[in-house]
Order: sequence, then C-alpha cells, then structure tokens
Amino acid sequence: MCRMTESTVVWTVRDLRRRWKPFKEELQAARRDHPTAIRIHRCCSWMQRVEISESMHDDDALIYRWIALNSLYGRWNDERREPAPNRQTLSDFADRLLELDSDGRIVTVLHDHKRLVMSIMDDEFLAKHYWEEPGDARARRSKKAVFDVRQCYLDQRFAPVLWRLLNRIYLMRCQIMHGAATAGGALNRSSLRRCNVMLGHLLPAILLIIIDHGKDEDWGTLCYPPH
Repeated sequence: MCRMTESTVVWTVRDLRRRWKPFKEELQAARRDHPTAIRIHRCCSWMQRVEISESMHDDDALIYRWIALNSLYGRWNDERREPAPNRQTLSDFADRLLELDSDGRIVTVLHDHKRLVMSIMDDEFLAKHYWEEPGDARARRSKKAVFDVRQCYLDQRFAPVLWRLLNRIYLMRCQIMHGAATAGGALNRSSLRRCNVMLGHLLPAILLIIIDHGKDEDWGTLCYPPH
C-alpha cells in the first residue's frame, strides 16, 4: 500500500491505479472510450516512467511529469482544430481542482512543502518578468512576488499560490522544451530540481482529486483520442 513519510502519504502509480480501477470500470461500462479514463491512463503511464527509473535526470523527469499533468488538463479547441492554449486551460484546470478538493489535498501539499514552494517563488530565474524587465524593476517585482505568496499563506488563499507555483514550473518546462536549456547543464540545476520535486508532490494529489471527486466532471474535449 502507500508508503508513509514524516508528513504525508506517498502514493505510487500502482496505488493510484488500484484506487481508480472501480471508477474506471464504471465509466467504461457506460462508454468504452471514456475521455476521463483515457486521461488518467495517459497520466499514469508517464508518471510510471519516472517512478521505475532509478537514474533519470531532472530534465527528463520534469518533462515526463509535465506530460502527465498535460494529459489531465489539455483540451481540444474544436473551432481551431488544435489543442487549446496551455496557460488558459491550465488556469481553468487549477481552479476546478480547488473547487473539487473537499479533502484539502492540494492545500496539504502546499503546507507540507511550503519551504520548497517559497524557494521556487524566491528563484528569480523562474519568474517571467526576470526575462522581460532589466535592473531594479525586475528586482522589485521579484521581492513583491515572494511577499504576495507569503501573504496568501497567511490569508489561507491557496488558489493564487497554486497558480503562481504552476506558472513557475511551466516556465522551466518551456525553457527545456523550446531548446533554451542545455541537457544536464549546470546553470539551472537547482531551479530544475526544485520544480521537478514539487511537481512530483502535486501530481498524486491532483490525480486523487479527479479519482475521488472528478470522475463525472467534463474536463473538456480530449486531445488526439485513440482510434
């Protein structure tokens, strides 16, 4: 079953699949190609790639984990006949997760790993404005971002914390996917490692929310359904 750590339960892909199995069978009895079942199947397949590897580099692990997440939030734009833009679909997805999260799984992850969250927020290289603004203005915005997230923790407002955190991880994902980072390079190792570890904490919580409370939700038109 699930392995216990000091602060939380660590769910393996096998655990998650076992928990999902009765719900999957229920959905597939009504519709064999149910999109939510396909989303979770795809997500678990990429999560497992990370789990079974004993020596995977952070670059690869982060990309595999982001693909797993993208399997859950990605939506098809029927009008343009292509996947909908990432940022809007991810924002909508994050909002929906928090609405469904009656067990407080995401809040628990954000509390248990607050130090890691704050280190990601304090990393100016993961801030979009770092690459857009020079000098003093950039430094002021970096300090304000950290202050704002600390205030959100005090106010128990976790939607902006989750969204800003995902944005930082997304920026690192973009650096790798768009060829703006060197494979195994030394310059971004700390930033990359933090993002990879944090996404590893978030993914099981996200999956559990969908399994326990979101199996009947409409998560949008599935991208590239199997034929």
